[in-house]
Amino acid sequence: MMRFTDRVAIVTGAASGIGRAVAVDLAREGAIVVVADIDTVGAEKVAAEIRAGGHATARGVDVTDAESARALAAATIAEHGRIDILVSNAGWDRAQPFLDTDPAFWDKVIAINYRGHLAVTHAVLPSMIERGWGRIVTVASDAGRVGSTGEVVYSGAKGAVIAFTKGLAREVARYGVNVNCVAPGLTDTPLLAGISEGAEKLMAAIVRSIPLGRVGRPEEVARAILFFASPDADYITGQTLSVNGGLTMP
Repeated sequence: MMRFTDRVAIVTGAASGIGRAVAVDLAREGAIVVVADIDTVGAEKVAAEIRAGGHATARGVDVTDAESARALAAATIAEHGRIDILVSNAGWDRAQPFLDTDPAFWDKVIAINYRGHLAVTHAVLPSMIERGWGRIVTVASDAGRVGSTGEVVYSGAKGAVIAFTKGLAREVARYGVNVNCVAPGLTDTPLLAGISEGAEKLMAAIVRSIPLGRVGRPEEVARAILFFASPDADYITGQTLSVNGGLTMP
């Protein structure tokens, strides 16, 4: 089934991990995908992979820079005429005790994991509202629902994303724009590898507590994101779906 034929979708953080899986799956189901990432080399590799059987463009974006986000939206509209779907996925963290962090670390975590969602969403919404249709899926984390030892600042930022999603969903529903959130648990991505560095014992303990007995795969999270972006979720907005193997059941 081709659920996204001719839909124009922007996916941020799409050079690897969950974002890459989302971009590939959207294209497989007919979408025209803008593979957006600060890693422009990685984004182009993913776009080239998609172009072997689908439609994709690579675009550089720094989600912490509102002007960069506006440029991404403008370039997409100039090339494709509209933006139908935004998957706001870019994220970053490093695991460490809160008392070992400093304001520079706080600023970076908040800028990427919260303000980045604000910047990209703010940039694409006018086009969606003008056309009276849009689907926005933010990618938070289960850390934002229940907290996570060693990820205190990240937990706060991701909790803000969840609240932002709910508030925005209420505000833009009248314009035909649905906004939902996917909150992954531990997922086998480069981000997890970076977070786990130096915290291997903590991560191993978390994995042992997952009822399904393993970390998730990017494509498993991608399926939940595509559900929210698809016609199957037309009557769903303001919701957060955890994809975590049962680690938490909020």
